[in-house]
Amino acid sequence: MSISDVMIHINESLSEDARAALENTMRSVEGVISPRFNTGKAHLLMIAFDPKKTSMAALLEKTRAAGYTAQLVGM
Repeated sequence: MSISDVMIHINESLSEDARAALENTMRSVEGVISPRFNTGKAHLLMIAFDPKKTSMAALLEKTRAAGYTAQLVGM
């Protein structure tokens, strides 16, 4: 299995509960291995995923579908 990482910047300020809920939402995407927010940087969501099962674009869209304004970092 190949593993890729993507970082998503979320414009809104998220509470701890909102961050946990979004991590759980991302875990439901097939191919997502590890979604996590960076400690001290509550706007940055790092996701390790299998690129054969999902894509950066799909992960960004899932974040936006959850109601957040977001963009890929470094793209």
